[in-house]
Amino acid sequence: MTPDLQASLLCDDVRQERNGKFMLIGIFDAVGVPAFPAVFQRICVVNRWCCGTGEFRQRSRIMSPDGTTVVAEGKDIPCLLQDGEANATCVEFFLNVQMKTPGTYWVEILLDGDLKLRYPLKGRQTPIPHQQGDPQLQ
Repeated sequence: MTPDLQASLLCDDVRQERNGKFMLIGIFDAVGVPAFPAVFQRICVVNRWCCGTGEFRQRSRIMSPDGTTVVAEGKDIPCLLQDGEANATCVEFFLNVQMKTPGTYWVEILLDGDLKLRYPLKGRQTPIPHQQGDPQLQ
């Protein structure tokens, strides 16, 4: 039975405690940078699957605003669910992700090659905040 995608989140980093719990650090739905093009050292995609049985292959990717250009793509990750009450958490780290322009990028989650979820990731230009007391900015 094909599993359900219980959650998919983007964050800065993921840690796993000794008891198996995952800690997500810096969950976000948009990225802001002072200028484009921009390179992000690390973007983590965390997917949680449940309510299925069998072995599956998950793949995550980030698409550019044109909807066809792949900005970052992971490898197939095996996902094993022993029974209908099991769950599997898959974590992928994308390194040095380049976003050439502002706009809406798309995170896509595939299972055995089929698109299961697609959601937006806004890339926007944000001004550098003015810091009081900095003589170069006055």
